[in-house]
Amino acid sequence: MRALGAGCARPEGVAGDEGESERMGDDVALDTAAAMRVAALRETLRAFLRESELIAQANGLTPQRHLLLLMIKGAPDGSECSTVTDLAARLRLAQTTVTDLVARAERAGLVERERAPHDARVAVLRLTAEGQRRLAASVHGHASERERLREMLRALETGEPR
Repeated sequence: MRALGAGCARPEGVAGDEGESERMGDDVALDTAAAMRVAALRETLRAFLRESELIAQANGLTPQRHLLLLMIKGAPDGSECSTVTDLAARLRLAQTTVTDLVARAERAGLVERERAPHDARVAVLRLTAEGQRRLAASVHGHASERERLREMLRALETGEPR
């Protein structure tokens, strides 16, 4: 074992310097610098998501409802509406999970259903005035967090210390 700071030790044969990697059998070892970059990225993303959860909750939304409202309002085609099928694909969730989430949001007065003009079997989801109000407050509250995330990602990309 090679001694490290703070009482840590790195096992012999484990890569530790920038760009250093060693073969371990048929696998290539992950060098420490690469692991540190990935860990820093994950830490940055998790910090952003946690702060987003807190902002959503401060505006009367669960994190799941915040994301649901955002996906409806921010539909890729600019229509500000979506279907359960489209939401399931974008959220990468099972359709039954999204159906339950939509039903709870509908009961809370945040979304409403309309029949699709092209197919009466399809329900189109839109935000209610209350859903719009809460989402707007939450998104405005995220402005500084989004900027902080951009700065952290730039720092990670350039290798600058955080």
